Amino acid sequence: MKPAGTPAGRAWLAVAAGGLLGTELRYGLGLVFPDVPGSVPWATLWINIGGSFVLAALTTIWMSRPHTAFWLRAGLGPGLLGSFTTFSAVVFSADQLARAGEHLVSVAYLVLSLLLGLAAAGLGWRFGKVVAGVIGPGAGSTP
Repeated sequence: MKPAGTPAGRAWLAVAAGGLLGTELRYGLGLVFPDVPGSVPWATLWINIGGSFVLAALTTIWMSRPHTAFWLRAGLGPGLLGSFTTFSAVVFSADQLARAGEHLVSVAYLVLSLLLGLAAAGLGWRFGKVVAGVIGPGAGSTP
């Protein structure tokens, strides 16, 4: 018997499938846009900024459409976008820059990642509000 509050198996599968897709997408983008050792890891930065924007936009849209299937939100949010963006890659990249003697660049990279990620999330929230206004509330939701 499933304990109360535990997601259904469909949500677990959606997170696993989304995680696989997000990881593969990030890995593929890393192959297409490889980081040059000792330089700023731009691909990781743009991946995290893009993921922050999309996650904020989707979350805002889902707030206006609360009856969006939980498994879909779980698969796209923590699954796909959670594995697509990565804090560990940011920390690893900053560590690699510091080990290469690029201490100022390393700190600037961490600060830039945080500030641009927050800015992208803010823009994503605004974009999500606009999209939610265009598509209207979902069935059964309150306006």
